Amino acid sequence: MSLTPLALRNVLRTPASLRPLLLQSPRACYHSYEHTQPPPYRDADAAILSSALTYVPAQGFTQEALTLGAKDAGYLDISTNLFPKGAFELVKYHLVTQRLGLKDRIQFPDEKMGVGRKVRSLVLERLRANADTGVVNRWQEALALMSLAENIPTSLRELSALSDEIWFLAGDVSVDTSWYTKRASLSGIYAATEIYQTTDQSTDFKDTEQFLDRRLEELRVMGGAVGNTLEWVGFQGGALVNLMRSKGVRI
Repeated sequence: MSLTPLALRNVLRTPASLRPLLLQSPRACYHSYEHTQPPPYRDADAAILSSALTYVPAQGFTQEALTLGAKDAGYLDISTNLFPKGAFELVKYHLVTQRLGLKDRIQFPDEKMGVGRKVRSLVLERLRANADTGVVNRWQEALALMSLAENIPTSLRELSALSDEIWFLAGDVSVDTSWYTKRASLSGIYAATEIYQTTDQSTDFKDTEQFLDRRLEELRVMGGAVGNTLEWVGFQGGALVNLMRSKGVRI
């Protein structure tokens, strides 16, 4: 039985015990872009969260931003009870919508452009989205919320999904064990670069771009030191939590 690269990609993402079922059921082997998928949020939720995000530059990732968003969307204040994790729901909404929108933000008309260059362009485009939506100056608050124990599993899943999305959009069709290592490495690089971006004062985030290039070059030369990168990210996340709390942010 022959499978397309995209089908093989989905098989490899499935636990080994369930792979035989996928191989016997071709209908289960497709990428999300090949079939219409339901929106990630209900209309009411999306209306409140998208409106609330416009208040983040001024109010931060806070319950107040959620409340203001609900009012602007035409809902009562109590509607924010739809979001049990409070401000973190705003962070998650930004992560999900920017990941899903990445395919529309950048295309690659030059078919000769290598996968590596495409990955770099996609990472930079995703980072620009933080600036374009006006949340970059508040992103340390988002990172602190993501670092809380109850939010870590969701945050890591979304980071993994972003890495997967970037490799897919870059045209990577590997189906061997490198599929896992490349995604783990890119997750660590992206997380570290995003943290760096929150402290970047250079014009058009040129220092962040150079930071990313150094990390990608290290990955190319050394094969990546993912463990060290992720340890550093974890340390920075904990430090951000303490910093935000010292400023009176309730997290």
